[in-house]
Amino acid sequence: MTAEEDRARAVWRTRLGSAFRTALACAIVGCTTLYGPEPLLTQLPFPAFAYVTAILIVSDGTVGDSVKGCWHALLATAQVLPASVASLWLIGPEHFSEAAAAAAVAVGAFMVAVPEWSHLMTKRIAFGQIVIVYVGAVVYGKEAGVVMHPIHVAASTALGALASVLAMLLPYPRLAHAEVNKLSRLYTQNASERISLLMKAFSAQNTTIALETISQAKPLQETGAKLLQSIKLIQSPSTCGGEPFGATPKERSMSPPLYDSRDYIVELAGDKESVQWERHQIRPKPHFRKPGDRLQDIEIQIRGMEMALTCCSSFPITFIDEELQEILLAMEGQIGQKLEQVKCIPTLLDASTAPEPTKGELFNKFLDSLKVIDPNSGNQTAFFFFLSCIELLLDDSTITQQNPTRIVEKSKDEESRNSVQEAKNMFKRIWPKNETLLFAFKCSISLGLAVFFGLVFNKENGYWSGLTIAISFSAQRQATFREANARAQGTALGSVYGVLGCYFFSECLELRILALLPWIVLTTFLRHSKMYSQAGGVSTVIGALLILGRKNYGLPAEFAITRLTEAFIGLFCFIIVELLLQPTRAATLTKKQLSQSLGALREGIGQVGLSPDEKDMDIVFLTLREKQEKLKVHVNQLKKFAGESELEPNFWFLPFRTACYNKLLMSISKMVDLQLFMAVQMESLVEESRRCGVAWIDLQERINSDLDLFKKGVSLSLHFLEKITSIESFSVFERKDKEVYDDLELGKSSNEDVCIVDVEKIASFFLYHSNEVTEKLWANKGGEERRASQMALRQSAVRFCISGLMKETKEIEKGIKELVQWENPSTRMNFYKISRKISVLFPE
Repeated sequence: MTAEEDRARAVWRTRLGSAFRTALACAIVGCTTLYGPEPLLTQLPFPAFAYVTAILIVSDGTVGDSVKGCWHALLATAQVLPASVASLWLIGPEHFSEAAAAAAVAVGAFMVAVPEWSHLMTKRIAFGQIVIVYVGAVVYGKEAGVVMHPIHVAASTALGALASVLAMLLPYPRLAHAEVNKLSRLYTQNASERISLLMKAFSAQNTTIALETISQAKPLQETGAKLLQSIKLIQSPSTCGGEPFGATPKERSMSPPLYDSRDYIVELAGDKESVQWERHQIRPKPHFRKPGDRLQDIEIQIRGMEMALTCCSSFPITFIDEELQEILLAMEGQIGQKLEQVKCIPTLLDASTAPEPTKGELFNKFLDSLKVIDPNSGNQTAFFFFLSCIELLLDDSTITQQNPTRIVEKSKDEESRNSVQEAKNMFKRIWPKNETLLFAFKCSISLGLAVFFGLVFNKENGYWSGLTIAISFSAQRQATFREANARAQGTALGSVYGVLGCYFFSECLELRILALLPWIVLTTFLRHSKMYSQAGGVSTVIGALLILGRKNYGLPAEFAITRLTEAFIGLFCFIIVELLLQPTRAATLTKKQLSQSLGALREGIGQVGLSPDEKDMDIVFLTLREKQEKLKVHVNQLKKFAGESELEPNFWFLPFRTACYNKLLMSISKMVDLQLFMAVQMESLVEESRRCGVAWIDLQERINSDLDLFKKGVSLSLHFLEKITSIESFSVFERKDKEVYDDLELGKSSNEDVCIVDVEKIASFFLYHSNEVTEKLWANKGGEERRASQMALRQSAVRFCISGLMKETKEIEKGIKELVQWENPSTRMNFYKISRKISVLFPE
């Protein structure tokens, strides 16, 4: 059975298991509210909210998620209960009108939304409780009671939370670390198949076989990326339960949405908190690496192997004989053993780790057969970069994180500056951020308007206009129209199914409850569909539950129509407020983020190089890693905005250029990987030069002379592309064209050449000059041959990265030229002339 078949079966088992536990949680709520003793039923007058709470917590969750969800429900109750009792006592339930209830909901929602320490799940549950408390005061008047009415709401919330915990424990616990192990096994099988195919392509006897083998690995690459994202989502904040509201933009951007419409396998809810709730007594060692981080390194290394093969112009590679092929097969076996060790990680938080595999004699034997590299052979460069990726796999090297041994101790001055900064940050935490206040105003106004118009339309069912949007707020930007459309369709589908179920099983309540089981299974799959996503799937199951899982609410058909109307009122208020408070389109944010990502790329490339003093290299590499982390944050944010732009309606605006942005994202992502590889290879090159006793000044002068030429060419191009993507309108050129022309004639432009210098020329210069150092080691013949081979390997890998970065920069330039031309069809895009105008109009 292949890894792809295992993955498909795992998807079915996971989704069916999730559907079973969701059905079990709903069955617990249903049996309690329908067949429980009368004293208990009097304390649970709001079974609908118990269903909603259970669905929010249990959907694709684990034991840790459910326990954490109970804690969020408790915090929400602690926030809402005292305030609601006090307001009902001051005003009196009988004095609440539609306007007063709407105002109370708005104020309560604002107070709940402002604290940044509370989780988004806590806020959603609290929003729902606030709506029920104040709408209930309008509906029941004095009969609601000042104290008992909020307590009844809290009891219904507790029932839903408790049901979700029981559903996760029965018939056996669904633990987060067990899910990580399951996905890790699937990923390592996927990685093993990909490596086997890439090794086969590397040793192919002709180009046709090589290309066919590479194409077979591409579908596996997509599956591997999705499996890896699922693992990382269990270890980092996710959107199923909501992100920690006080999370920084970096933390949010590094955590992609759990229910991505384009991601059919990303379905495991939970985060690192989930595992801590399950096994809170275990603490990891300081340098313990999570499975997701280790597997991320493997994924990047495999992507490097794929990049190397796609850059090979012809096959077979001339100097691979039968002996080398045997060594390659043996190294493939060693990589397989290493993957088996990664797969056998017992838990996320175990204090012990598996022993680190080493490359051993096989790789050294391969190195012994290498000679001085011909700088004019591009195929050889790709070959050695492929080998460097194999070496990283065998060594289990750290790619995505800074090596702990390279962390530089801070000076006393720096520590004092950091203490001052911490004090400033503490003050900032006390006062809410602007985005927090915006979120609070959005929730407050939306819920207030929804409750007011919902009560005006139908007093008895005025809950549903507010509840429909109370559980859907997100601290991050979201595709508003798509979310509203999915919720509306889901509510309609669920309501129709509920009405049909009541029609066919009108005489038997038990059969109506059983009819929910196949619907819950279906909605579990709908949650992971492109059409409905989580928003539509949750609305679909709730729509049926409210009709089939309750009694004494009137005629099902009338209730369904009323609830659909109330849901439309709530969604309409939500959309209007969203457009008024956040009018900036996602497409506009995408273009701005593209400019910022190009700037981060430029900063990272500008940091590459060797310092004059060898002792400063640790600081140089640490700064380079920080720049790369910043770059990854920007690129992840760019992907997020691009996904939102693809889903938002165009109206009277230009359509979003999805294909163009996808090409740009592909090139930028490759540059991110190449920067990581270049940093690792530069570090290894410095270490090897130290072992070989190479004079630092000699190495620094030879390498930096070519790196400076590379950095100048790429940085100039990226700087120009950064500027051109930040320009909102090109009419500025038309207005000032005469002024710009005069300045150019006078020679005032200081940046006339934005074209990248020839790619192969710079790469060959770098390899030629660095080989001069290696040739001295080859000539030494004093046991330094293997050291020379190591140096040659590092130098060739760096050259490959230089070549790849420059090529991808040219691809980005082509993509941006296409994008700008499409946005300005009446303007002929001559990038050379535009660059000269930019240098005059926007001087540094």
